[in-house]
Amino acid sequence: MMKPILVASALGVAAMPAALEATTLLTVETDKSVDQAMSDLEAAVTGAGATVFARIDHQKGAESVDLEMPAAQTLVFGNPKLGTPAMQSDIRAALYLPLKVAVVETEAGVVFIYEDPLDTLSHLVIPEDAEFLGKMQGALANLTEKAAN
Repeated sequence: MMKPILVASALGVAAMPAALEATTLLTVETDKSVDQAMSDLEAAVTGAGATVFARIDHQKGAESVDLEMPAAQTLVFGNPKLGTPAMQSDIRAALYLPLKVAVVETEAGVVFIYEDPLDTLSHLVIPEDAEFLGKMQGALANLTEKAAN
């Protein structure tokens, strides 16, 4: 199995495209395969009482049109107790919610990638100290760490 690599633009790693450099991407490394890491993330999400809306396998999508890419999957999930207050503060939050976590295989390993909700919603009319933002941050950190280990 390949060794994991940290791929966070916030840490100045050149592996990320320039368009993502302005975004705070948080990462969690794992020694698991993309499929196993995503299955563990999905189990952690449902175990925490959140709803999984979609699990997208980008590699299979590419294969369906005769293209190749490394293993990559995205989980789309949420909890109305956290998402609804965000949308009540600014309905445009509906464009960014539910939450998403990508699990990708890099040349050096497998990594979870997600955007900090504070950064994702920073241009909306939502107070930076809103309780739901802290809960979203904590949930993403806990769920990805649980799935990675």
